[in-house]
Amino acid sequence: MLTQWKKTLFLRDQGQTARGWLIEVMKCVETIGKSEFQIDDVYAFEKRLAHLYPENRNIKPKIRQQLQFLRDRGYLEFVSRGYYRLRSKD
Repeated sequence: MLTQWKKTLFLRDQGQTARGWLIEVMKCVETIGKSEFQIDDVYAFEKRLAHLYPENRNIKPKIRQQLQFLRDRGYLEFVSRGYYRLRSKD
C-alpha cells in the first residue's frame, strides 16, 4: 500500500490544473481496467474530459501529454506505438 502511494507522490509537485488533468487521465486508465491498453482506449474518454475542461480545444494532444508524463514518472510503461502498460503496483 505504501509503495502504491509513493508512486503518486509526483502529483503533489504539480499545479492544480496539471494535477487535475493527471488525476482524470489516471481515472480513465483505471476505468479501462486492464494492465495493458491502447491510447485509443483513453481517447474513448475524450468527451468526458472535454466536458470537464471546456476551455481546452486539444483534448487528444493533452491526453498524449499526460500519458507521456505518467510514463516519465514511472506510473506507466510505453510498450510500443500507441500501447501502454501500467507499472507493477509493488
